[in-house]
Amino acid sequence: MKLDISYDELIKIVNAEALGTRLIGQFSSIAFDSRKIADGKNVVFLALSGEFQDGHNFISDAYKKGVRAFIISKEIDTKTFNDAQFLKVQDVMGALHAMAAFHRRKFNYPVIAITGTAGKTIVKEWIYHLLSPAMKVIRSPKSYNSQLGVALSLLEMNEGHQLAIIEAGISKPGEMIRLWKMIQPTHGVFTTLGCSHSENFKTTDQHLQEKLQLFKGVTKTWMLNDLQLAASQFETICGHQVKPELYKRELESLPFPDRVSQKNALLAIASAKEFVTADAVFIEKIASLPRLALRLETFEGKNNCTIINDTYNLDLDALRYSLEYQLKIANGKNRIVIVGLDKENAHRKDDITAIVKNFNPDQIHVIGANEKIQLDIENATILLKGTRKADMQQLASQFRLKKHKTYLEINLTAIRNNLTVFKSILHPSTKILAMVKAQSYGSGSEEIAKYLEQQGIDYLGVAYADEGVELRKAGVKLPILVLNAEEDGFEDCIDFDLEPAIYSPFQLDLFIKELILKRKTAYPVHLKIETGMKRLGIENNELTQIAEMLNAQPEIVVKSVYSHLAESDNRRDKRFTEHQLQRFIEAAQFFQDQLNYSFDAHILNSEGIANYASAQMSMVRLGIGMYGVSGHPQIKQKLRHAISWYSVVSQIKKVKKGESVGYSRSFIAECETTIAIIPVGYADGYSRNLSNGKGKVYIQGIPCSVIGRVCMDMILVDLGKLSVKEGERVEIIGEHQSIEDLALQMDTIPYEVMTGISKRVHRIYIEE
Repeated sequence: MKLDISYDELIKIVNAEALGTRLIGQFSSIAFDSRKIADGKNVVFLALSGEFQDGHNFISDAYKKGVRAFIISKEIDTKTFNDAQFLKVQDVMGALHAMAAFHRRKFNYPVIAITGTAGKTIVKEWIYHLLSPAMKVIRSPKSYNSQLGVALSLLEMNEGHQLAIIEAGISKPGEMIRLWKMIQPTHGVFTTLGCSHSENFKTTDQHLQEKLQLFKGVTKTWMLNDLQLAASQFETICGHQVKPELYKRELESLPFPDRVSQKNALLAIASAKEFVTADAVFIEKIASLPRLALRLETFEGKNNCTIINDTYNLDLDALRYSLEYQLKIANGKNRIVIVGLDKENAHRKDDITAIVKNFNPDQIHVIGANEKIQLDIENATILLKGTRKADMQQLASQFRLKKHKTYLEINLTAIRNNLTVFKSILHPSTKILAMVKAQSYGSGSEEIAKYLEQQGIDYLGVAYADEGVELRKAGVKLPILVLNAEEDGFEDCIDFDLEPAIYSPFQLDLFIKELILKRKTAYPVHLKIETGMKRLGIENNELTQIAEMLNAQPEIVVKSVYSHLAESDNRRDKRFTEHQLQRFIEAAQFFQDQLNYSFDAHILNSEGIANYASAQMSMVRLGIGMYGVSGHPQIKQKLRHAISWYSVVSQIKKVKKGESVGYSRSFIAECETTIAIIPVGYADGYSRNLSNGKGKVYIQGIPCSVIGRVCMDMILVDLGKLSVKEGERVEIIGEHQSIEDLALQMDTIPYEVMTGISKRVHRIYIEE
């Protein structure tokens, strides 16, 4: 990013009130995440307020890193920052949009805007692939298509480019016109119109009209035949239908036979041919269109290392964003960057090294195609970057901690989406306590806790003190509630700043004695009220005794009062839940009357948020809902499943008629049967009661039933007529079989499925 805008000019662009010290000269870039700032010189920090975090809270961090110019929308004590300038505006995001629009107007080359429900990123990347290097093209990095992402993409434009390709995505009315004002496209691509986010629009036509606003004033908009528009709409956007028969020769070179890829390729080819001649080189480029892996894979490596595997390409923009991601998740660990160059990219070594050095990693290794690297690394975050030809996948495999081919994939982007869905139900002031007990329902407590901390979650909840201790040792700083605080764990609670739940006068007395020994006062605790679950909890007849102890003992301060709903998923008969709510409200009010300070109150879990949002009080507890599981039909539609479980085919066998399979010979083949052996069993969490046809997995998108008994370490499945190779991926939970589906087969609930997945199953974290 090289903006070269003067500070005086910026005041006019964003229509700001200038406060503090007047700055002279120009700035070259902007930042909104203080963690990504390596050198704050000539940087303007925008205090953006998001769904989970407020940028105003990180002004001090940015200031410490050298930033001296800030765009704000709230009152700031400028005297604390005596050499900084603050530009106060009504809306910081609006100020960013104004900057992006101003910057866009500097350039006269074509700008292609792409929108649609699906396929935006693929079409964008394929147009880029077809036009480069014949043209110097700037395009949105990864899937930067939001109100923020579009602005950031436009700010990367410079005079060295000949064409820009910008993605534009919307989720509600009024968003597209703001994007259009920034982008001012000359050409358009409309991929599809589906149902994603359609719940936010009154009608399909309203959804369509919103998207069409992107193409006002363009000279041509490419779309497919199956996207039907009224004649007036088609004419307004200068529509051009892309017909397969016009591109037969080009499609013959396409390496992907599926219909979706062919449709995306048609749009990319038609758009690209507008700007370059379709010669033999163009046909070759079609044949080499990449299968995109538009996500960063993060997994646990050897020697307490975190591995970021981003070996899709060596595009320099993608490299910068991978380095930013590494900086964001490092959490104090050493940062090591390893870039693999194939022969075609060997000449770029100096450019790549210069980009990496800007992020100040602890080690940089740029290796050639035939070079080997031997590293003895501990406690580091390692970024692996390079093309497939550079064999970086092999290097990633060497760093991987465990070799078990059955793995759990946790999609962090889906978790963020689900947090946003639940947040939309809540009042802006309502806090969220995220449950990370039982290894975050089996997804990995440390990794998920760190991610939630980045998202601005207010509190974390664990079952036992030792779970909280592990989070503290991993560097997690959020307040942590220990739900089942035991006497043996009191010392750990105090030593590691964990906040215990108090559920009886006897337990409270024991904890106070421990605090006295440790010479602690005003230590935070949480009162757990019994309202009908008949588990741990303070009974009605104990409330007065607890209140007297709290008022008499300076060692204790109450941070929250809470309880559990027994049937928050029951929407048919709400009487018991309403009875619980009433009992809890009375108990919370009792303590409010007895104590001379305020505290939080919370009783809602994920299903409670969905079904009893009016009882959200000042805080809610979010657990399995973060992973996309909900019984509420409208909310479930908006959630994304964050958990996928995969394995591979280890071996294929032929079973003759009359032969048996597995333990107890519970399956006898009635005809010749082809079976696959898959390395997942009940020791991994794949229940033994899925034996003999009760369970199924998916291979090539086709269900394959389990035959015989589920073994400790493997299952056998009937392949039917499928033609399968050893090493093919097997879906246990994923696109075709949700965690709820598997739970039904196991006669249990999703909670048990998730928490039952063994630690030996490798966890991989992806962020799209």
